Amino acid sequence: MQPGQMAYDRAITVFSPDGRLFQVEYARVAVTRGNTTAGLKFKNGIVLMADKKIGSRLVETSSIEKIFQIDEHIGCATSGLVADARVLVDYARLVAQINKVTYAERMGVDLLVKRICDFKQNYTQYGGVRPFGTALLVGGVDDAGVHLFETDPSGALVSYKAGSIGAGRNTVMEMFEERYQDGMAQDDAVLLGLEALQKSSEEKLDAKAIEVGLVSEGQKFRRLTEEEVIGYMRRLPGAS
Repeated sequence: MQPGQMAYDRAITVFSPDGRLFQVEYARVAVTRGNTTAGLKFKNGIVLMADKKIGSRLVETSSIEKIFQIDEHIGCATSGLVADARVLVDYARLVAQINKVTYAERMGVDLLVKRICDFKQNYTQYGGVRPFGTALLVGGVDDAGVHLFETDPSGALVSYKAGSIGAGRNTVMEMFEERYQDGMAQDDAVLLGLEALQKSSEEKLDAKAIEVGLVSEGQKFRRLTEEEVIGYMRRLPGAS
């Protein structure tokens, strides 16, 4: 940052002369330093996955959660500050349940994501708060079809066919650009996602550190078991 710009990153409410909010940009940097996550649409469903990057063999891998269920038909993958992500997930769950109780129907994925983003955007407008240092990949299936959204610390949202957030985003997105196809089978989507995570990782993937969630039409959101993940990883190119 140039010396003349130093005064403009002190508070979230101050724009720089060239129209930037530096605190929001710093929050985006926190996301890029987080774990790599990916999401892909397949025929009639969504797969979300995350590389949890376990730093020590002493860590109980089950205690680290990167894939969350929001409602029976919606899940999300997170990257960035874990505590910030947990607050957003709890808020999303509350909004989804209030909608269900009020209207006696499941909440649309796009409407829920907009509510999450409205909540995040509030934290970019007022003094004394900071932006959420996390991004979410939200995937789900509703009456309007299959959806995958990426949310940003600024409160922006973008819909994707296949997306990624976190440290290895660029590598993963390059592979998706080359090989993703509309209407992929579930197994093909899972394998492509795992292969992309492997390519973005400096080490060989560990099944215990990979979390995968699935939701499809007529089925509730669920996480794959470690045995199921191992089964997919054995089918990756170069797997022993």
